[in-house]
Amino acid sequence: MAIKDLQVKQGNVDLVAEVVEIGEVREFSKFGKPGRVANAKIKDKTGEIELTLWNEDIDKVKVGDTVKITNGYVNEWQGTPQLTSGRAGKLEVVANANEGSEDSDESEEDIEE
Repeated sequence: MAIKDLQVKQGNVDLVAEVVEIGEVREFSKFGKPGRVANAKIKDKTGEIELTLWNEDIDKVKVGDTVKITNGYVNEWQGTPQLTSGRAGKLEVVANANEGSEDSDESEEDIEE
């Protein structure tokens, strides 16, 4: 799937893209539980989109990493489309910034069949 093809309210999004920017981490409390959120920007050869990072995903990702989103969802915030892995989806780093485009050993065991 390519970024240019994503539509708002689209689910079941699977794509691989490079992280080009990560914004400030914000803390919040929902139903009495603390959480963290940050907006990132990802790109592939077809375009760019905002990516919402939640909690532990924030610590996994660095600028220059290549990430794989499985079962993501496109929502809209203040008129801007945003991709999120959400509750049902998964975000994994498939190549670290300093490793180039090769898959890391860690990601291979996490990839679903």
